[in-house]
Amino acid sequence: MQRRTAVERGMTLKAIDEARRLLSSEAFTETAVLLSGGTDLAEAYRTRLLRAIDTFTQHFGSDREIAVFSAPGRTELGGNHTDHQRGHVLAASINLDVIAVVARRTDRTICVKSEGFPADVISLDELEPVTDQKPTAAELIRGAAAWFQQYGCPLDTGFDAYTTSQVMPGSGLSSSAAFEVLLGNICNALYADNRFTPVELAQMGQYAENVYFHKPCGLMDQMASSVGGAVAIDFANPVKPVVHPVKFDFSSTGYALCIVDTGGNHADLTEEYAAIPREMGAVAKYFGKDVLSEVKSEQVLCSIPELRKACGDRAVLRAMHFYREDGRAQGESDALERGDFEAFLHLVQNSGESSYCLLQNVYPSSVPAEQPVSIAIAVGSAVLGGRGAIRVHGGGFGGTVQAFVPSVLLSQFRDGMEAVLGEGCCHVLQIRPIGGMTILI
Repeated sequence: MQRRTAVERGMTLKAIDEARRLLSSEAFTETAVLLSGGTDLAEAYRTRLLRAIDTFTQHFGSDREIAVFSAPGRTELGGNHTDHQRGHVLAASINLDVIAVVARRTDRTICVKSEGFPADVISLDELEPVTDQKPTAAELIRGAAAWFQQYGCPLDTGFDAYTTSQVMPGSGLSSSAAFEVLLGNICNALYADNRFTPVELAQMGQYAENVYFHKPCGLMDQMASSVGGAVAIDFANPVKPVVHPVKFDFSSTGYALCIVDTGGNHADLTEEYAAIPREMGAVAKYFGKDVLSEVKSEQVLCSIPELRKACGDRAVLRAMHFYREDGRAQGESDALERGDFEAFLHLVQNSGESSYCLLQNVYPSSVPAEQPVSIAIAVGSAVLGGRGAIRVHGGGFGGTVQAFVPSVLLSQFRDGMEAVLGEGCCHVLQIRPIGGMTILI
């Protein structure tokens, strides 16, 4: 699969005025519609790109040749915490993204200025992970550069980049994966002649997050952001996951995909996240295996008394969630492909109940008095009255709730969420058909 380029092809970067002209042209409108989520959003997306170029020039100068890149956030449709056990997931890229305006440097320094944050600066001569301090975005940049070096495409010079993101940090839409995929697309286009596939760039992002950011994430977030559209993924072989695009028009269902930001901050909950793969792995290791997908569910069910003593009750419950959720993710994909949206919604609702009762990632056990996700699910369920579906979204513990809301209930649902959780908490999203990409080069 070749990387996608929206405006022209070739490796000569564009002068600032030429970049503005191309992004302002009618030829770019179709791409703006695809990336933004609709004709009513396309002009705002174009304006955002042009403003990003203006801000780039303020930080890095106007006498530069630039390229422009985009990587979307993602929504998990099925497979809550199944990827790290080499199971199945169903995910999709969304119409909220992080964009970058980039120019090459002549030295061996990378400088990334992200909107609202201090600049992150690294040297290409110092690519070992930093282990004696809390990791920052600079470590993700260092990890991306190191990965390309390991795979035979070292960055010969650095680059300057200005980034701006619609993917809210801590929202469960995976701003970190979008940033990693963005870095992968930058390095792939500027230094590797687009040699690496979307799947490989997703693996690069996971490597940077695992090894350099010290967060034991799976691969679903990066894969959904990088590949784009709705995708069913089988992680049985993590080196070569099987990615299957799922063709389904969500806009034709009469339902809105809503993501509700509950206001909970999961930035300091790494241990809560890490406990899930650790406890699932403990059950697998009881049977001499590394991950649960290598153990038959019947073995776990027949060994519950022994597993409770060896691993603890929560580990057993989380293992039971894995097997049920793994099957549900496959069932959701099948339901969409045969056009049975009601069956899909039923499975999404079941997934939410399993995450709440078995996986137990709706609120942090360390702070039981704070349960914004639980509140959101309770309020949303009351509004939906058994229609649609609502569930914890993504890693859990603090961030967001996902809901499929009948269009006729959308205003009521949004009003109910905002009355409890604050104005602007409910976001109506579209599935973006394109993953990480070069917009302009």
